[in-house]
Amino acid sequence: MNEPSTIQEILERTRTIAVVGMSDREGRASYGVSRFMQSQGYRIVPVNPRIGSALGEQAYPDLDAAYAALDGKIELVDVFRAPEFVPEVVKDTIRLKIPYLWLQEDVVHEEAAKWAEQAGIKLVMDRCILKERMAAGWRQRV
Repeated sequence: MNEPSTIQEILERTRTIAVVGMSDREGRASYGVSRFMQSQGYRIVPVNPRIGSALGEQAYPDLDAAYAALDGKIELVDVFRAPEFVPEVVKDTIRLKIPYLWLQEDVVHEEAAKWAEQAGIKLVMDRCILKERMAAGWRQRV
């Protein structure tokens, strides 16, 4: 977990990111981080039952609905939820066989992280994907 090689692999190999807990409000971290990632060439898929859309993308009430709508083309689940919600997200990620999971800063759940790793999911926990992407360089992905 959190190995530099895993972070690099996620940033280079993923194209579509399901953002669990994404807000449609500009002042929220999930919105700003997702907008930046979208500007870098990633497709953002909002997952939040309380919004209809964000950043020009339709929102989905849960990970299952997003996965079905995109025919399984989600490579990364990025989590902006409180730690108590992480186990459910991890179980869904494992069941759907999504290869990568990113838990944002202050989103820490050691037990659920172990489940993900035991299932072969590559995981980053308690790190900001925007900061890691910036550290990797500003160039836009192709």
